[in-house]
Amino acid sequence: MSASSFDLPRAAVGEFVGTALLVSAVVGSGVMAERLAGGNAALTLLANSIATGGALGTLIFTFGPISGAHFNPLVTLVSAAERALPWRGVTPYMAAQLCGGFLGVVLTHLMFELPPVQLSDHARNGSGQFVSEIIATFGLLAVIHGTGKRASVVPLTVAAYITAAYWFTSSTSFANPAVTIARAFTSTFTGIRLADVPAFIVAQIIGAVGATIFFRWLLRLDEKGDQHA
Repeated sequence: MSASSFDLPRAAVGEFVGTALLVSAVVGSGVMAERLAGGNAALTLLANSIATGGALGTLIFTFGPISGAHFNPLVTLVSAAERALPWRGVTPYMAAQLCGGFLGVVLTHLMFELPPVQLSDHARNGSGQFVSEIIATFGLLAVIHGTGKRASVVPLTVAAYITAAYWFTSSTSFANPAVTIARAFTSTFTGIRLADVPAFIVAQIIGAVGATIFFRWLLRLDEKGDQHA
């Protein structure tokens, strides 16, 4: 997505639809897996992670040329800070992501004949979950910073990381404030209690800021090394 071809209304719509489909994939695959796995939590998580990773990769390929395929307010803020996105696009992007995430939950509930909106009672709290979200988000932004100059591989690296992070983080790697908020409105396998959302978002912000500062330093060193080679 080049600055000269940036069309904010189209980009915001892309973020809205892309985030809705991503959340639908996360929540819907959790519902389907839980129904089919017969109480096997590991099998449920395996199906959920594979479906989420597959959907995320294809959605980034699809909407990347239109909006950059952020689907994540933190990615949007970092993109604006790195001058990859005009600051005037931040508010529309974030609004589209939040609204799209909520719509994704509602549509998924309708598909599975559940009440359109539910408040989750799935507790996700404690220091382990907090640290987990810092690490999950740090890793996601690290992947984006580290592979961003090779745009053709970003869908694959981000999808692979999220699929893996479902398993190596105790929080199952939300790493996205818009998706976190949306998942508070489903009482299915992927839900999160509304009371636990603020701590998750704080942890995600810490992880994103940490990754951005670290990679600014790391990539600057790399550029200096190239100049002296």
